[in-house]
Amino acid sequence: MTRPFILLVVAKAPVPGLAKTRLCPPATPAQAAEIAAAALLDTLEAVCAVPGAEPVVAMTGDLGAAARPIEIGMALRHVTTIPQRGPDFGARLANAHADAAEVHAGLPVLQIGMDTPQVTPESLAAAAAPVLHGGHDSVLGPAADGGWWALGLAEPRHAQALADVPMSREDTGERTLRALTACGLRPRRAAQLSDVDTMADARSVAAACPGGRFARAVAAVGGRAVA
Repeated sequence: MTRPFILLVVAKAPVPGLAKTRLCPPATPAQAAEIAAAALLDTLEAVCAVPGAEPVVAMTGDLGAAARPIEIGMALRHVTTIPQRGPDFGARLANAHADAAEVHAGLPVLQIGMDTPQVTPESLAAAAAPVLHGGHDSVLGPAADGGWWALGLAEPRHAQALADVPMSREDTGERTLRALTACGLRPRRAAQLSDVDTMADARSVAAACPGGRFARAVAAVGGRAVA
């Protein structure tokens, strides 16, 4: 029997002009929002197919102004949605873990974002495995840019360590590792993935998941749409 766990996705509504602005140019704001929406939809599809997972999405932003609002709304019907809260991203991450644990008390958590649409049910299960089955108290999945893409915790309250970690920096991964270690944890390393910040990133990630919505949205930039 698969052990249940919280699979927490921290997400931002893909609103044109606010989502994935570093893709512009060559993408237009509308195309960047489409890419972000596709990334979220592909991520949710993978998340909802993970055995034992209790999907929770911590959302911020106006979904009514977002790209693909109907598709996203339908996808969110299959998960528990909670609002993000906190003055900065580190605090919002810590609060998301705490709020998800209120919904599903007593369960370990694996948290990801919406910038790694190449994830699969198998890769997510593998990232969670050290905490669920390996006796580890935590797991950290490094990102190629120096950040991280996944954080697993046997005890979600330890996510409070994130509140003081500067995010979106080249040393965020190392700082997060130090913060977790300072709490007495011994994080296991998960597989490294590339997340999506620039169009070069987007094209590289799209090549890793060529059959999804994300790859089609990326290919549409510059008129290179795929069927």
